[in-house]
Amino acid sequence: MPGLPTLHAFAAIVATVAMFTAFARGRMAIEIVSLLTITGIALGLYFLPLPGQQPGEGLALAFSGFGHPALITICALMIMGRGLVVTGALEPLVRVLEQVWRLNRWLGLLVTLLFAFLMSMVINDTPVLVLLLPILVQLAARGGMASSKTLIPVNAAVLIGGMATTIGTSTNLLVVSIAVDLGMPAMPVFHFTPLVLAAAVVALPYLWLIMPRLLPDNSVAVTQEPRRFRSTLRIGAGSDFVGKRIDEFESRLPAGFAFHNPPIDALPADARLTVSGTHEALEEATRRLGARLAPEWLLDRIRQEGKELGVDLVVAELALTADSRLTGLTVPTSGIADAHRVAVLGVDFAPRPWGNGGDDPAATPLAEGDVLLVIGTLDRLREFAQADALLILDGMTEVPRRAKALLALGIMGGAVGLASVGLLPIAISALAGAIAMLVTGCVRFDRVGRALSAKVIVLVAASIAIGRLVLESGAAEWLGQILAILLSALPPAGILAAIMLFVTVLTNFASNATAATVGTPIAFSIARQLGLPPEPLVLAVLFGCNLCYATPVAYQTNMLIMAEGNYAFRDYVRTGLPLVGIMIVTLSVLLVMHYGL
Repeated sequence: MPGLPTLHAFAAIVATVAMFTAFARGRMAIEIVSLLTITGIALGLYFLPLPGQQPGEGLALAFSGFGHPALITICALMIMGRGLVVTGALEPLVRVLEQVWRLNRWLGLLVTLLFAFLMSMVINDTPVLVLLLPILVQLAARGGMASSKTLIPVNAAVLIGGMATTIGTSTNLLVVSIAVDLGMPAMPVFHFTPLVLAAAVVALPYLWLIMPRLLPDNSVAVTQEPRRFRSTLRIGAGSDFVGKRIDEFESRLPAGFAFHNPPIDALPADARLTVSGTHEALEEATRRLGARLAPEWLLDRIRQEGKELGVDLVVAELALTADSRLTGLTVPTSGIADAHRVAVLGVDFAPRPWGNGGDDPAATPLAEGDVLLVIGTLDRLREFAQADALLILDGMTEVPRRAKALLALGIMGGAVGLASVGLLPIAISALAGAIAMLVTGCVRFDRVGRALSAKVIVLVAASIAIGRLVLESGAAEWLGQILAILLSALPPAGILAAIMLFVTVLTNFASNATAATVGTPIAFSIARQLGLPPEPLVLAVLFGCNLCYATPVAYQTNMLIMAEGNYAFRDYVRTGLPLVGIMIVTLSVLLVMHYGL
Protein backbone atom coordinates (compact mmCIF):
# COMPACT_ATOMS: atom_id res chain seq x y z
CA MET A 1 0.00 0.00 0.00
CA PRO A 2 1.52 3.37 -0.99
CA GLY A 3 2.19 5.88 1.76
CA LEU A 4 1.15 9.49 1.90
CA PRO A 5 1.94 11.70 -1.11
CA THR A 6 4.80 14.20 -0.93
CA LEU A 7 4.06 17.87 -0.30
CA HIS A 8 4.43 18.72 -4.01
CA ALA A 9 2.24 15.78 -5.06
CA PHE A 10 -0.42 16.78 -2.54
CA ALA A 11 -0.30 20.39 -3.77
CA ALA A 12 -0.64 19.20 -7.37
CA ILE A 13 -3.73 17.16 -6.46
CA VAL A 14 -5.24 20.15 -4.61
CA ALA A 15 -4.55 22.46 -7.57
CA THR A 16 -6.17 19.98 -9.96
CA VAL A 17 -9.27 19.55 -7.77
CA ALA A 18 -9.54 23.33 -7.36
CA MET A 19 -9.43 23.83 -11.11
CA PHE A 20 -12.02 21.09 -11.69
CA THR A 21 -14.29 22.58 -9.04
CA ALA A 22 -14.02 26.09 -10.49
CA PHE A 23 -14.87 24.79 -13.97
CA ALA A 24 -17.82 22.77 -12.68
CA ARG A 25 -19.34 25.60 -10.63
CA GLY A 26 -19.15 27.97 -13.56
CA ARG A 27 -19.10 31.17 -11.47
CA MET A 28 -15.84 32.33 -13.04
CA ALA A 29 -15.00 32.45 -16.72
CA ILE A 30 -12.91 29.57 -18.03
CA GLU A 31 -10.22 32.02 -19.14
CA ILE A 32 -9.91 33.47 -15.61
CA VAL A 33 -9.70 30.04 -13.98
CA SER A 34 -7.06 28.96 -16.50
CA LEU A 35 -4.92 32.07 -15.97
CA LEU A 36 -5.23 31.79 -12.19
CA THR A 37 -4.11 28.16 -12.43
CA ILE A 38 -1.03 29.09 -14.46
CA THR A 39 -0.24 31.96 -12.06
CA GLY A 40 -0.65 29.71 -9.03
CA ILE A 41 1.69 27.07 -10.45
CA ALA A 42 4.26 29.71 -11.38
CA LEU A 43 4.25 31.33 -7.93
CA GLY A 44 4.21 28.02 -6.07
CA LEU A 45 7.14 26.55 -7.97
CA TYR A 46 9.07 29.81 -7.81
CA PHE A 47 8.98 29.97 -4.02
CA LEU A 48 8.92 26.20 -3.44
CA PRO A 49 10.71 24.51 -6.39
CA LEU A 50 10.46 20.81 -7.11
CA PRO A 51 13.34 18.76 -5.66
CA GLY A 52 16.51 19.28 -7.67
CA GLN A 53 15.11 22.22 -9.63
CA GLN A 54 15.72 25.97 -9.61
CA PRO A 55 12.92 28.59 -9.41
CA GLY A 56 13.37 29.41 -13.10
CA GLU A 57 12.59 25.81 -14.06
CA GLY A 58 9.27 26.07 -12.22
CA LEU A 59 8.36 29.16 -14.23
CA ALA A 60 9.23 27.31 -17.43
CA LEU A 61 6.91 24.47 -16.40
CA ALA A 62 4.04 26.85 -15.61
CA PHE A 63 4.25 28.62 -18.99
CA SER A 64 5.30 25.62 -21.07
CA GLY A 65 1.80 25.21 -22.49
CA PHE A 66 2.00 28.40 -24.55
CA GLY A 67 4.87 27.01 -26.63
CA HIS A 68 3.73 23.39 -26.70
CA PRO A 69 3.37 21.76 -30.15
CA ALA A 70 -0.17 20.72 -29.23
CA LEU A 71 -1.28 24.33 -28.79
CA ILE A 72 0.46 25.41 -32.01
CA THR A 73 -1.32 22.61 -33.87
CA ILE A 74 -4.70 23.52 -32.37
CA CYS A 75 -4.33 27.17 -33.40
CA ALA A 76 -3.23 26.19 -36.91
CA LEU A 77 -6.24 23.89 -37.33
CA MET A 78 -8.54 26.69 -36.16
CA ILE A 79 -7.12 28.97 -38.85
CA MET A 80 -7.56 26.32 -41.56
CA GLY A 81 -11.10 25.61 -40.38
CA ARG A 82 -11.83 29.33 -40.60
CA GLY A 83 -10.52 29.27 -44.17
CA LEU A 84 -13.04 26.60 -45.16
CA VAL A 85 -15.88 28.62 -43.65
CA VAL A 86 -15.09 32.08 -45.07
CA THR A 87 -14.42 30.75 -48.58
CA GLY A 88 -17.68 28.81 -48.66
CA ALA A 89 -15.74 25.63 -49.48
CA LEU A 90 -18.31 23.43 -47.74
CA GLU A 91 -21.41 25.05 -49.25
CA PRO A 92 -21.83 22.52 -52.11
CA LEU A 93 -22.05 19.71 -49.56
CA VAL A 94 -24.54 21.71 -47.54
CA ARG A 95 -26.75 22.26 -50.59
CA VAL A 96 -26.79 18.52 -51.27
CA LEU A 97 -27.80 18.00 -47.67
CA GLU A 98 -30.78 20.33 -48.04
CA GLN A 99 -31.97 18.44 -51.12
CA VAL A 100 -31.86 15.11 -49.27
CA TRP A 101 -33.94 16.56 -46.40
CA ARG A 102 -36.60 17.59 -48.89
CA LEU A 103 -36.85 14.01 -50.16
CA ASN A 104 -37.33 12.39 -46.74
CA ARG A 105 -36.66 13.85 -43.30
CA TRP A 106 -35.46 10.56 -41.74
CA LEU A 107 -33.12 9.95 -44.66
CA GLY A 108 -32.04 13.58 -44.32
CA LEU A 109 -31.25 13.08 -40.64
CA LEU A 110 -29.21 9.95 -41.41
CA VAL A 111 -27.18 11.71 -44.10
CA THR A 112 -26.69 14.72 -41.79
CA LEU A 113 -25.39 12.47 -39.02
CA LEU A 114 -22.93 10.81 -41.40
CA PHE A 115 -21.87 14.18 -42.84
CA ALA A 116 -21.31 15.62 -39.35
CA PHE A 117 -19.30 12.57 -38.33
CA LEU A 118 -17.03 12.61 -41.38
CA MET A 119 -16.41 16.37 -41.39
CA SER A 120 -15.53 16.51 -37.70
CA MET A 121 -12.81 13.89 -38.22
CA VAL A 122 -10.58 16.54 -39.83
CA ILE A 123 -12.22 19.85 -38.84
CA ASN A 124 -12.68 21.11 -35.30
CA ASP A 125 -16.08 20.19 -33.87
CA THR A 126 -17.31 23.75 -33.33
CA PRO A 127 -17.06 24.99 -36.96
CA VAL A 128 -18.84 21.85 -38.20
CA LEU A 129 -21.75 22.41 -35.82
CA VAL A 130 -21.83 26.14 -36.59
CA LEU A 131 -22.14 25.21 -40.26
CA LEU A 132 -25.01 22.77 -39.68
CA LEU A 133 -26.89 24.67 -36.98
CA PRO A 134 -28.62 27.28 -39.19
CA ILE A 135 -29.47 24.63 -41.79
CA LEU A 136 -31.29 22.45 -39.27
CA VAL A 137 -33.13 25.45 -37.82
CA GLN A 138 -34.17 26.61 -41.32
CA LEU A 139 -35.32 23.13 -42.33
CA ALA A 140 -37.42 22.96 -39.17
CA ALA A 141 -38.99 26.33 -40.01
CA ARG A 142 -39.89 25.01 -43.48
CA GLY A 143 -41.83 22.09 -42.07
CA GLY A 144 -39.06 19.56 -41.51
CA MET A 145 -38.23 17.76 -38.29
CA ALA A 146 -38.20 20.06 -35.26
CA SER A 147 -34.70 21.37 -34.60
CA SER A 148 -35.04 20.39 -30.94
CA LYS A 149 -35.20 16.75 -32.12
CA THR A 150 -32.15 16.98 -34.40
CA LEU A 151 -29.59 19.25 -32.75
CA ILE A 152 -28.56 16.94 -29.88
CA PRO A 153 -28.20 13.87 -32.18
CA VAL A 154 -26.18 15.84 -34.73
CA ASN A 155 -24.03 17.31 -31.96
CA ALA A 156 -23.37 13.78 -30.68
CA ALA A 157 -22.36 12.67 -34.19
CA VAL A 158 -19.96 15.62 -34.37
CA LEU A 159 -18.40 14.63 -31.04
CA ILE A 160 -18.03 10.98 -32.07
CA GLY A 161 -16.43 12.02 -35.36
CA GLY A 162 -14.04 14.31 -33.53
CA MET A 163 -12.96 11.32 -31.46
CA ALA A 164 -11.89 9.35 -34.55
CA THR A 165 -8.57 11.05 -35.42
CA THR A 166 -5.70 12.62 -33.57
CA ILE A 167 -6.62 16.02 -35.05
CA GLY A 168 -10.40 15.75 -34.58
CA THR A 169 -10.40 17.80 -31.37
CA SER A 170 -7.92 19.78 -29.36
CA THR A 171 -8.35 17.22 -26.57
CA ASN A 172 -7.13 14.40 -28.82
CA LEU A 173 -4.04 16.40 -29.73
CA LEU A 174 -3.45 17.08 -26.07
CA VAL A 175 -3.65 13.40 -25.06
CA VAL A 176 -1.42 12.25 -27.92
CA SER A 177 1.15 14.99 -27.25
CA ILE A 178 1.35 14.21 -23.54
CA ALA A 179 1.66 10.49 -24.32
CA VAL A 180 4.60 11.26 -26.64
CA ASP A 181 6.18 13.37 -23.89
CA LEU A 182 5.86 10.35 -21.60
CA GLY A 183 7.70 8.11 -24.05
CA MET A 184 4.98 6.53 -26.18
CA PRO A 185 5.48 6.51 -29.98
CA ALA A 186 3.58 9.19 -31.89
CA MET A 187 0.21 8.12 -33.31
CA PRO A 188 -0.58 8.83 -36.98
CA VAL A 189 -3.72 10.84 -37.74
CA PHE A 190 -5.92 7.79 -38.44
CA HIS A 191 -4.23 5.43 -35.97
CA PHE A 192 -7.35 4.57 -33.98
CA THR A 193 -9.99 5.55 -36.56
CA PRO A 194 -11.14 1.93 -37.22
CA LEU A 195 -11.99 1.49 -33.54
CA VAL A 196 -14.14 4.63 -33.47
CA LEU A 197 -15.79 3.75 -36.79
CA ALA A 198 -16.83 0.37 -35.38
CA ALA A 199 -18.21 2.04 -32.23
CA ALA A 200 -20.01 4.63 -34.37
CA VAL A 201 -21.76 1.86 -36.31
CA VAL A 202 -23.07 0.48 -33.01
CA ALA A 203 -24.18 3.93 -31.80
CA LEU A 204 -25.71 5.12 -35.11
CA PRO A 205 -29.12 3.42 -34.74
CA TYR A 206 -29.52 5.05 -31.32
CA LEU A 207 -28.58 8.50 -32.66
CA TRP A 208 -30.80 8.15 -35.72
CA LEU A 209 -33.93 6.33 -34.57
CA ILE A 210 -34.14 6.54 -30.77
CA MET A 211 -32.57 9.79 -29.60
CA PRO A 212 -34.92 12.08 -31.61
CA ARG A 213 -37.92 10.34 -30.04
CA LEU A 214 -36.55 10.98 -26.54
CA LEU A 215 -36.36 14.73 -27.18
CA PRO A 216 -39.25 17.23 -26.90
CA ASP A 217 -40.73 19.15 -29.81
CA ASN A 218 -39.87 22.78 -29.03
CA SER A 219 -40.40 24.00 -32.58
CA VAL A 220 -42.88 26.70 -31.57
CA ALA A 221 -40.35 28.19 -29.16
CA VAL A 222 -37.41 28.27 -31.58
CA THR A 223 -38.99 28.96 -34.97
CA GLN A 224 -38.73 32.57 -36.09
CA GLU A 225 -40.09 34.12 -39.27
CA PRO A 226 -37.16 35.53 -41.26
CA ARG A 227 -37.42 38.75 -43.20
CA ARG A 228 -38.53 38.48 -46.82
CA PHE A 229 -36.99 41.00 -49.17
CA ARG A 230 -38.46 42.21 -52.47
CA SER A 231 -35.84 42.54 -55.18
CA THR A 232 -35.30 42.92 -58.92
CA LEU A 233 -33.64 39.79 -60.30
CA ARG A 234 -31.44 40.37 -63.34
CA ILE A 235 -30.98 37.25 -65.49
CA GLY A 236 -27.55 37.30 -67.14
CA ALA A 237 -27.09 36.62 -70.85
CA GLY A 238 -24.98 33.56 -70.01
CA SER A 239 -27.61 31.94 -67.79
CA ASP A 240 -28.68 28.42 -68.71
CA PHE A 241 -32.29 29.49 -68.14
CA VAL A 242 -32.43 32.08 -70.91
CA GLY A 243 -34.99 30.89 -73.47
CA LYS A 244 -36.89 28.78 -70.94
CA ARG A 245 -40.24 29.42 -69.25
CA ILE A 246 -40.28 29.84 -65.48
CA ASP A 247 -42.48 26.79 -64.96
CA GLU A 248 -39.73 24.66 -66.56
CA PHE A 249 -37.22 25.35 -63.78
CA GLU A 250 -39.24 26.71 -60.86
CA SER A 251 -39.04 23.38 -59.01
CA ARG A 252 -35.23 23.72 -58.92
CA LEU A 253 -35.32 26.99 -57.00
CA PRO A 254 -34.81 27.17 -53.22
CA ALA A 255 -37.64 27.15 -50.72
CA GLY A 256 -38.61 30.61 -49.54
CA PHE A 257 -38.10 32.15 -53.00
CA ALA A 258 -40.98 33.38 -55.20
CA PHE A 259 -41.62 35.24 -58.46
CA HIS A 260 -44.16 38.06 -58.60
CA ASN A 261 -46.16 38.50 -61.82
CA PRO A 262 -43.83 36.17 -63.75
CA PRO A 263 -43.89 36.28 -67.56
CA ILE A 264 -45.61 33.43 -69.39
CA ASP A 265 -43.18 33.43 -72.32
CA ALA A 266 -39.58 32.24 -72.36
CA LEU A 267 -37.07 34.43 -70.55
CA PRO A 268 -35.04 36.78 -72.75
CA ALA A 269 -31.40 37.65 -72.02
CA ASP A 270 -31.01 40.38 -69.37
CA ALA A 271 -34.59 39.89 -68.17
CA ARG A 272 -35.64 41.74 -65.01
CA LEU A 273 -38.07 39.98 -62.71
CA THR A 274 -39.64 41.00 -59.41
CA VAL A 275 -38.94 38.35 -56.77
CA SER A 276 -39.04 37.94 -53.00
CA GLY A 277 -37.39 35.69 -50.47
CA THR A 278 -35.16 35.46 -47.45
CA HIS A 279 -31.56 36.59 -47.77
CA GLU A 280 -30.39 32.99 -48.02
CA ALA A 281 -33.06 32.10 -50.61
CA LEU A 282 -32.24 35.12 -52.76
CA GLU A 283 -28.54 34.35 -52.69
CA GLU A 284 -29.11 30.69 -53.56
CA ALA A 285 -31.49 31.61 -56.41
CA THR A 286 -28.94 33.98 -57.96
CA ARG A 287 -26.33 31.23 -57.87
CA ARG A 288 -28.58 28.67 -59.54
CA LEU A 289 -29.96 31.06 -62.15
CA GLY A 290 -26.73 32.88 -62.97
CA ALA A 291 -28.48 36.09 -61.94
CA ARG A 292 -27.80 39.25 -59.94
CA LEU A 293 -29.74 41.35 -57.44
CA ALA A 294 -27.99 44.61 -58.38
CA PRO A 295 -26.39 46.06 -61.54
CA GLU A 296 -23.32 44.10 -62.59
CA TRP A 297 -21.14 47.23 -62.95
CA LEU A 298 -21.94 48.22 -59.36
CA LEU A 299 -21.20 44.78 -57.91
CA ASP A 300 -17.92 44.64 -59.84
CA ARG A 301 -16.92 48.05 -58.49
CA ILE A 302 -17.68 46.98 -54.92
CA ARG A 303 -15.72 43.73 -55.29
CA GLN A 304 -12.76 45.60 -56.78
CA GLU A 305 -12.74 48.06 -53.89
CA GLY A 306 -12.75 45.23 -51.37
CA LYS A 307 -9.91 43.53 -53.22
CA GLU A 308 -7.81 46.71 -53.35
CA LEU A 309 -8.36 47.37 -49.64
CA GLY A 310 -7.80 43.72 -48.71
CA VAL A 311 -11.09 43.50 -46.79
CA ASP A 312 -14.11 41.21 -46.98
CA LEU A 313 -17.46 42.34 -48.29
CA VAL A 314 -20.39 42.34 -45.87
CA VAL A 315 -24.14 41.98 -46.36
CA ALA A 316 -26.12 43.85 -43.71
CA GLU A 317 -29.71 44.75 -42.89
CA LEU A 318 -30.28 48.50 -42.40
CA ALA A 319 -33.58 49.99 -41.18
CA LEU A 320 -34.85 53.45 -42.16
CA THR A 321 -35.56 55.84 -39.29
CA ALA A 322 -37.92 58.83 -39.35
CA ASP A 323 -34.95 61.16 -39.94
CA SER A 324 -33.59 59.33 -42.98
CA ARG A 325 -33.28 61.38 -46.19
CA LEU A 326 -34.25 58.25 -48.13
CA THR A 327 -37.87 58.50 -47.01
CA GLY A 328 -40.02 59.12 -50.07
CA LEU A 329 -37.27 58.20 -52.55
CA THR A 330 -36.97 54.99 -54.55
CA VAL A 331 -33.81 52.92 -54.59
CA PRO A 332 -32.80 54.05 -58.14
CA THR A 333 -33.45 57.75 -57.41
CA SER A 334 -31.75 57.75 -53.99
CA GLY A 335 -28.20 57.97 -55.33
CA ILE A 336 -27.01 55.38 -52.79
CA ALA A 337 -24.64 53.67 -55.23
CA ASP A 338 -22.77 56.80 -56.27
CA ALA A 339 -22.74 58.45 -52.85
CA HIS A 340 -21.67 55.46 -50.74
CA ARG A 341 -20.48 52.71 -53.11
CA VAL A 342 -22.85 50.12 -51.71
CA ALA A 343 -25.57 48.14 -53.49
CA VAL A 344 -29.13 47.51 -52.29
CA LEU A 345 -29.98 43.86 -52.93
CA GLY A 346 -33.56 43.96 -51.68
CA VAL A 347 -36.08 45.74 -49.46
CA ASP A 348 -38.34 44.40 -46.72
CA PHE A 349 -41.16 46.95 -46.97
CA ALA A 350 -42.91 47.99 -43.76
CA PRO A 351 -46.74 47.99 -43.84
CA ARG A 352 -48.27 51.02 -45.60
CA PRO A 353 -51.69 52.57 -44.97
CA TRP A 354 -52.67 51.43 -48.50
CA GLY A 355 -51.10 47.97 -48.15
CA ASN A 356 -47.65 46.45 -47.99
CA GLY A 357 -46.47 47.99 -51.25
CA GLY A 358 -43.38 46.79 -53.00
CA ASP A 359 -45.02 45.21 -56.06
CA ASP A 360 -42.15 46.81 -57.96
CA PRO A 361 -39.29 47.32 -55.48
CA ALA A 362 -37.51 49.70 -57.86
CA ALA A 363 -40.57 52.00 -58.13
CA THR A 364 -41.89 51.90 -54.55
CA PRO A 365 -40.91 54.92 -52.39
CA LEU A 366 -39.07 54.00 -49.22
CA ALA A 367 -40.66 54.72 -45.82
CA GLU A 368 -39.80 54.60 -42.13
CA GLY A 369 -39.42 51.04 -40.93
CA ASP A 370 -38.31 49.61 -44.29
CA VAL A 371 -35.27 47.32 -44.05
CA LEU A 372 -32.65 47.41 -46.80
CA LEU A 373 -30.45 44.42 -47.62
CA VAL A 374 -27.14 46.06 -48.58
CA ILE A 375 -23.72 44.79 -49.69
CA GLY A 376 -20.41 46.65 -49.43
CA THR A 377 -17.31 46.94 -47.29
CA LEU A 378 -17.94 47.35 -43.58
CA ASP A 379 -16.61 50.93 -43.57
CA ARG A 380 -18.86 51.88 -46.49
CA LEU A 381 -21.90 50.38 -44.78
CA ARG A 382 -21.18 52.27 -41.58
CA GLU A 383 -20.68 55.50 -43.52
CA PHE A 384 -23.98 54.92 -45.36
CA ALA A 385 -25.86 54.22 -42.12
CA GLN A 386 -24.48 57.31 -40.39
CA ALA A 387 -24.99 59.67 -43.32
CA ASP A 388 -28.58 58.63 -44.10
CA ALA A 389 -29.87 57.94 -40.55
CA LEU A 390 -30.14 54.16 -40.80
CA LEU A 391 -29.91 51.55 -38.07
CA ILE A 392 -27.63 48.54 -38.67
CA LEU A 393 -29.54 45.47 -37.49
CA ASP A 394 -28.15 42.15 -36.30
CA GLY A 395 -28.40 40.46 -39.70
CA MET A 396 -24.79 41.12 -40.83
CA THR A 397 -22.83 38.41 -42.62
CA GLU A 398 -19.55 38.29 -44.49
CA VAL A 399 -19.71 37.41 -48.18
CA PRO A 400 -17.78 34.16 -48.76
CA ARG A 401 -14.71 34.43 -50.99
CA ARG A 402 -15.85 31.55 -53.20
CA ALA A 403 -13.06 32.03 -55.73
CA LYS A 404 -10.67 30.58 -53.14
CA ALA A 405 -12.89 27.69 -52.04
CA LEU A 406 -11.00 24.98 -53.99
CA LEU A 407 -7.69 26.44 -52.82
CA ALA A 408 -8.80 26.26 -49.18
CA LEU A 409 -9.94 22.65 -49.64
CA GLY A 410 -6.60 21.81 -51.25
CA ILE A 411 -4.63 23.36 -48.41
CA MET A 412 -6.64 21.53 -45.75
CA GLY A 413 -6.42 18.25 -47.66
CA GLY A 414 -2.68 18.66 -48.17
CA ALA A 415 -2.00 19.42 -44.51
CA VAL A 416 -4.05 16.47 -43.29
CA GLY A 417 -2.70 14.18 -46.01
CA LEU A 418 0.96 14.89 -45.25
CA ALA A 419 0.38 14.16 -41.58
CA SER A 420 -1.76 11.08 -42.18
CA VAL A 421 0.87 9.31 -44.31
CA GLY A 422 3.62 10.23 -41.86
CA LEU A 423 5.66 12.53 -44.11
CA LEU A 424 5.40 15.38 -41.61
CA PRO A 425 4.36 15.70 -37.96
CA ILE A 426 0.88 17.19 -37.66
CA ALA A 427 2.30 20.25 -35.87
CA ILE A 428 4.45 21.12 -38.90
CA SER A 429 1.90 20.29 -41.60
CA ALA A 430 -0.91 22.15 -39.79
CA LEU A 431 1.30 25.20 -39.25
CA ALA A 432 2.32 25.13 -42.91
CA GLY A 433 -1.35 24.87 -43.88
CA ALA A 434 -2.28 27.84 -41.70
CA ILE A 435 0.52 29.93 -43.23
CA ALA A 436 -0.66 28.92 -46.70
CA MET A 437 -4.21 30.03 -45.81
CA LEU A 438 -2.85 33.44 -44.80
CA VAL A 439 -0.44 33.86 -47.73
CA THR A 440 -3.07 32.96 -50.33
CA GLY A 441 -5.72 35.21 -48.76
CA CYS A 442 -8.12 32.40 -47.83
CA VAL A 443 -7.96 33.89 -44.33
CA ARG A 444 -7.28 37.61 -43.85
CA PHE A 445 -4.44 38.22 -41.42
CA ASP A 446 -6.46 40.91 -39.65
CA ARG A 447 -9.25 38.36 -39.12
CA VAL A 448 -7.08 35.69 -37.52
CA GLY A 449 -8.52 36.71 -34.17
CA ARG A 450 -11.90 35.42 -35.30
CA ALA A 451 -10.42 32.02 -36.04
CA LEU A 452 -8.55 31.67 -32.76
CA SER A 453 -10.33 31.21 -29.47
CA ALA A 454 -8.64 32.88 -26.49
CA LYS A 455 -10.62 30.59 -24.22
CA VAL A 456 -9.20 27.48 -25.88
CA ILE A 457 -5.66 28.86 -25.92
CA VAL A 458 -5.43 29.63 -22.20
CA LEU A 459 -7.39 26.47 -21.30
CA VAL A 460 -4.97 24.25 -23.23
CA ALA A 461 -1.96 26.10 -21.80
CA ALA A 462 -3.27 25.69 -18.24
CA SER A 463 -4.12 22.03 -18.87
CA ILE A 464 -0.62 21.26 -20.14
CA ALA A 465 0.89 22.99 -17.10
CA ILE A 466 -1.32 21.13 -14.61
CA GLY A 467 -0.60 17.85 -16.43
CA ARG A 468 3.14 18.37 -16.18
CA LEU A 469 2.82 19.32 -12.53
CA VAL A 470 0.82 16.15 -11.75
CA LEU A 471 3.48 14.09 -13.51
CA GLU A 472 6.70 15.72 -12.24
CA SER A 473 5.49 16.16 -8.66
CA GLY A 474 4.86 12.43 -8.30
CA ALA A 475 1.08 12.86 -7.98
CA ALA A 476 0.40 10.74 -11.09
CA GLU A 477 2.55 7.93 -9.75
CA TRP A 478 0.84 8.01 -6.35
CA LEU A 479 -2.69 8.11 -7.85
CA GLY A 480 -1.72 5.37 -10.30
CA GLN A 481 -0.66 3.12 -7.44
CA ILE A 482 -3.96 3.69 -5.62
CA LEU A 483 -6.05 3.04 -8.73
CA ALA A 484 -3.94 0.05 -9.72
CA ILE A 485 -4.73 -1.59 -6.38
CA LEU A 486 -8.44 -0.86 -6.80
CA LEU A 487 -8.53 -2.12 -10.40
CA SER A 488 -6.18 -5.11 -10.05
CA ALA A 489 -9.05 -7.57 -9.57
CA LEU A 490 -10.83 -6.50 -12.76
CA PRO A 491 -10.35 -8.06 -16.21
CA PRO A 492 -8.69 -5.86 -18.89
CA ALA A 493 -12.05 -4.79 -20.31
CA GLY A 494 -13.17 -3.76 -16.83
CA ILE A 495 -9.96 -1.78 -16.26
CA LEU A 496 -10.41 0.08 -19.55
CA ALA A 497 -14.09 0.73 -18.85
CA ALA A 498 -13.30 2.02 -15.34
CA ILE A 499 -10.64 4.43 -16.67
CA MET A 500 -13.00 5.58 -19.41
CA LEU A 501 -15.86 6.08 -16.94
CA PHE A 502 -13.61 7.99 -14.52
CA VAL A 503 -12.46 10.40 -17.23
CA THR A 504 -16.01 10.68 -18.65
CA VAL A 505 -17.36 11.84 -15.30
CA LEU A 506 -14.64 14.48 -15.08
CA THR A 507 -15.16 15.72 -18.63
CA ASN A 508 -18.96 16.01 -18.23
CA PHE A 509 -18.70 18.17 -15.14
CA ALA A 510 -15.46 20.05 -15.70
CA SER A 511 -12.99 20.49 -18.56
CA ASN A 512 -12.21 17.70 -21.01
CA ALA A 513 -8.78 19.26 -21.64
CA THR A 514 -7.93 19.11 -17.96
CA ALA A 515 -9.34 15.60 -17.68
CA ALA A 516 -7.04 14.62 -20.53
CA THR A 517 -3.91 16.09 -19.01
CA VAL A 518 -4.61 14.55 -15.63
CA GLY A 519 -5.87 11.21 -16.92
CA THR A 520 -3.04 10.50 -19.36
CA PRO A 521 -0.15 10.31 -16.88
CA ILE A 522 -2.37 8.36 -14.47
CA ALA A 523 -3.12 5.86 -17.26
CA PHE A 524 0.62 5.45 -17.84
CA SER A 525 1.18 4.79 -14.17
CA ILE A 526 -1.65 2.23 -14.00
CA ALA A 527 -0.25 0.44 -17.06
CA ARG A 528 3.16 0.19 -15.41
CA GLN A 529 1.71 -1.00 -12.10
CA LEU A 530 -0.42 -3.72 -13.74
CA GLY A 531 2.04 -4.72 -16.46
CA LEU A 532 -0.23 -3.65 -19.32
CA PRO A 533 0.74 -1.87 -22.55
CA PRO A 534 0.14 1.87 -22.09
CA GLU A 535 -1.44 2.59 -25.50
CA PRO A 536 -4.90 1.04 -24.89
CA LEU A 537 -5.13 2.79 -21.51
CA VAL A 538 -4.14 6.11 -23.09
CA LEU A 539 -6.82 5.58 -25.74
CA ALA A 540 -9.31 4.85 -22.96
CA VAL A 541 -8.49 8.31 -21.58
CA LEU A 542 -8.78 9.89 -25.03
CA PHE A 543 -12.13 8.25 -25.70
CA GLY A 544 -13.46 9.09 -22.24
CA CYS A 545 -12.60 12.77 -22.73
CA ASN A 546 -14.81 12.79 -25.84
CA LEU A 547 -17.86 11.15 -24.23
CA CYS A 548 -19.23 14.54 -23.21
CA TYR A 549 -22.92 14.05 -24.02
CA ALA A 550 -24.60 13.97 -20.63
CA THR A 551 -24.50 17.63 -19.51
CA PRO A 552 -24.74 20.98 -21.32
CA VAL A 553 -21.51 22.21 -19.68
CA ALA A 554 -19.43 19.25 -20.86
CA TYR A 555 -18.41 20.85 -24.17
CA GLN A 556 -18.85 24.18 -25.92
CA THR A 557 -21.00 22.72 -28.71
CA ASN A 558 -23.42 21.41 -26.07
CA MET A 559 -23.92 24.97 -24.90
CA LEU A 560 -24.14 26.23 -28.48
CA ILE A 561 -27.27 24.18 -29.24
CA MET A 562 -28.95 24.69 -25.87
CA ALA A 563 -30.65 27.99 -26.71
CA GLU A 564 -31.53 27.06 -30.30
CA GLY A 565 -33.18 23.82 -29.19
CA ASN A 566 -34.67 25.33 -26.03
CA TYR A 567 -33.23 22.37 -24.14
CA ALA A 568 -33.34 21.69 -20.41
CA PHE A 569 -30.55 20.02 -18.43
CA ARG A 570 -32.60 16.81 -18.24
CA ASP A 571 -32.69 16.52 -22.05
CA TYR A 572 -28.93 16.04 -22.11
CA VAL A 573 -29.04 13.54 -19.24
CA ARG A 574 -31.94 11.55 -20.74
CA THR A 575 -30.30 11.17 -24.14
CA GLY A 576 -26.62 11.35 -23.16
CA LEU A 577 -26.34 8.70 -20.45
CA PRO A 578 -27.48 5.81 -22.68
CA LEU A 579 -25.03 6.95 -25.37
CA VAL A 580 -22.20 7.13 -22.83
CA GLY A 581 -23.03 3.57 -21.75
CA ILE A 582 -23.11 2.31 -25.34
CA MET A 583 -19.77 3.91 -26.18
CA ILE A 584 -17.94 2.80 -23.00
CA VAL A 585 -19.00 -0.85 -23.38
CA THR A 586 -18.32 -0.94 -27.13
CA LEU A 587 -14.97 0.83 -27.01
CA SER A 588 -13.72 -1.23 -24.05
CA VAL A 589 -14.49 -4.48 -25.87
CA LEU A 590 -12.92 -3.18 -29.09
CA LEU A 591 -9.74 -2.13 -27.29
CA VAL A 592 -9.40 -5.57 -25.65
CA MET A 593 -9.92 -7.31 -28.99
CA HIS A 594 -7.59 -4.99 -30.92
CA TYR A 595 -4.69 -5.20 -28.46
CA GLY A 596 -5.22 -8.86 -27.49
CA LEU A 597 -5.48 -8.11 -23.76
